[in-house]
Amino acid sequence: MKHTAYVVWSMLLLSVMAGADDPESSPKYPGYQGIWFELGQKGEHGDKYSGGLGTYTAKHKPIAIYSKEANKTFFVYGGAREAQRHLLIMASAYDHATGTVPQPTIVLDKQGVDDPHDNASIAMDAAGHVWVFVSGRGRGRPGFKFVSRAPYSVDAFEEVAEEEFTYPQPWYAPDQGFIHLFTKYTKGRELYWNHSADGHDWTPDQKFAGMGGHYQNSGYAQGTVYTAFNMHPGGNVDLRTNLYFVWSKDFGQTWETVEGQSLEMPLTDPQCDALVRDYRAEGRLVYMKDIGLDTEGNPVILHITSAHHMPGPEGDPRTLTIAHWKDGAWRFHEFANPTHNYDMGSLYIEDDRWRVIAPVLPGPQPLGTGGEVVILESSDEGAHWTQTRQVTRNSRLNHGYVRRPVNAHPNFYALWADGNPDRISLSHLYFTNHAGDTVWRLPYSMATATAQPEVVHFPTTP
Repeated sequence: MKHTAYVVWSMLLLSVMAGADDPESSPKYPGYQGIWFELGQKGEHGDKYSGGLGTYTAKHKPIAIYSKEANKTFFVYGGAREAQRHLLIMASAYDHATGTVPQPTIVLDKQGVDDPHDNASIAMDAAGHVWVFVSGRGRGRPGFKFVSRAPYSVDAFEEVAEEEFTYPQPWYAPDQGFIHLFTKYTKGRELYWNHSADGHDWTPDQKFAGMGGHYQNSGYAQGTVYTAFNMHPGGNVDLRTNLYFVWSKDFGQTWETVEGQSLEMPLTDPQCDALVRDYRAEGRLVYMKDIGLDTEGNPVILHITSAHHMPGPEGDPRTLTIAHWKDGAWRFHEFANPTHNYDMGSLYIEDDRWRVIAPVLPGPQPLGTGGEVVILESSDEGAHWTQTRQVTRNSRLNHGYVRRPVNAHPNFYALWADGNPDRISLSHLYFTNHAGDTVWRLPYSMATATAQPEVVHFPTTP
């Protein structure tokens, strides 16, 4: 083990040195090793959340994009040196033609930060340049924007800006440029947005929600920017509750309710017209997971409600819930009971069915973050759901934070990491296909410039 670690570290040094000598290349890391993290907010049943969090959080969005022009899935994740809590912002790309990945690129070494709240999001402009938005944290650690030196490449990046933002959610439209939805710790975790035609010059930050704090999930499709969010009473994230929705048909110039009613921004009243459901009155906490639009352009919001912010039975029943705007009303469908508030999965709205890929089954660390990954499907717009496949089984470590790429390719349909939420562990990264019948593990160590991910054969017995 010591010899292996020495070899990996030696390869890293050589890679970093090579990158330093070549201004057209950024340093590489010889393998895909995710960050392990624990918040340190412990209770009777463990930490509030912990484990392998390389694809954390649900509010860093998106973290992967498929490019038809390049026939590659580009992605970012929170990496680390083997079994160390030292965050590296990593970028890579899976080549669908060759079935290989390169040694991942270190976009930014966070210099002692061990917190995946500083993970990154990704965007791609019309010319194919890869943009990496590295999250800051609070008002003490800034965010960074990077762009690839060459289109459809993760070989080299240059820094564009250092700014104040957390939980970056950048979206790009060829005829509009970028719109960036993000958080600033002004009066709690408040929501902001700004716009840029080219990624370099940005409009001033504009606040659109400030009710003590918020977490959001956003998206862009069919000419519409949309977002759903909760609120934090008194600024307390452990009391997160309520569900809100707003969207913009003019790339952020104006914002509306789901019914098209114009809203005056920023939103400051918890009982404002954007309120979807008053979960606070029901005594339920709300954890945002994903959002999308149905085939008619109506919003669909995936979230978990819970009775308590800490892990364990106090939070039961935890319910994985769909909120769907249909025929002039919000419809709510509860369809699974995860074991943890942070069992994050993704929503896929397809022509003939809806799917959720999420770690909702208990894993080897049953009360911790994550679990075993399954596919749930609905053929009636979320009213009824069936588990159609168990993607992982009899795992040694919990799988968590299953993420959906933009324009997901059938052979790289979801990306996640594993880890032990109870104690520090190694963390691998995985992806699966549309059917969920094959899981690939990205190579943990690499002796060559490129390598094929390994097909994982899960044991049939524990």
